[in-house]
Amino acid sequence: MTAREAQPFAIIEAGNLLGECALWDCAAQALWWTDIEASRLHRYDWATRACEVFDTPERLGSFALTTQPGVLIAAFETGVAAYVPHTQSIRWLARPLQRGSGIRFNDGRTDRSGRFWVGTMGERSLTGAAGTLYSFDVKQGFRDHVHDIGIVNGICFSADAPRCYWADSACATIYCCNFDVVSGTMAPSRVFATVAGGAAPDGANVDSSSRVWSAEWGGSRVVCYSQEGVIVRQISLPVSQPTCIAFGGPDMNLLFVTSARAELSPAELELQPLAGDVLVYEVGTTGIADARFELPG
Repeated sequence: MTAREAQPFAIIEAGNLLGECALWDCAAQALWWTDIEASRLHRYDWATRACEVFDTPERLGSFALTTQPGVLIAAFETGVAAYVPHTQSIRWLARPLQRGSGIRFNDGRTDRSGRFWVGTMGERSLTGAAGTLYSFDVKQGFRDHVHDIGIVNGICFSADAPRCYWADSACATIYCCNFDVVSGTMAPSRVFATVAGGAAPDGANVDSSSRVWSAEWGGSRVVCYSQEGVIVRQISLPVSQPTCIAFGGPDMNLLFVTSARAELSPAELELQPLAGDVLVYEVGTTGIADARFELPG
């Protein structure tokens, strides 16, 4: 299938080194995302087109909205914390990793019950499959579900909750499994789709029809899969390193795509002036608001 050429509906100039974890806040009509390598968090108000940027105490891999206004659950490099960007308040909930260990937290998302799922990855200094897929809640803490992953990415959940999707970017494979949303337990994972041509599946999300939309790092595209893992749509991008997607906008029908400048040569950057920006597309389908993580008072 040939990728469908598409012009962005809008461009949010960001110049991120490694933009990731695009997340739409329906209540505030704002887009959040992190620049992991710059240790910065961005908040873009859709109505005013104003962007706030917050420095983070560690590299921020992923985060989710919570039931407490203004508070995020944040997966920093070494652990998970309740984080208030506007005041820089941070309350560590669990901090199992050490800086410099070669392993850091990466992609994360809440399931339909508001439980936070997050994965780890090995850095360049560490060889082998060092990543783990965890779930986290305040009562039970971390529970590990899948081990020996290269880079955990693309965590998302189907609209009616019985399926969990996740990717190992290191082996260019997206997996899925049956999922019990009440207990938070996963059945054994199976291959959902594989990515060819040297690209890797990165951040992903599910639309209201339970199709999976995945950003392909190194592939210059966003791919939409049916529930059977068949590509049903592709959107070609003017950047080679798209990193994550989020549905948003007043009608939840806009696709926000974060991207990265990291690892691109000066010549590549000259050919990709939008690398590191957030690209916005009208896609003719709608997304689903992520559930909020319930923090105790």
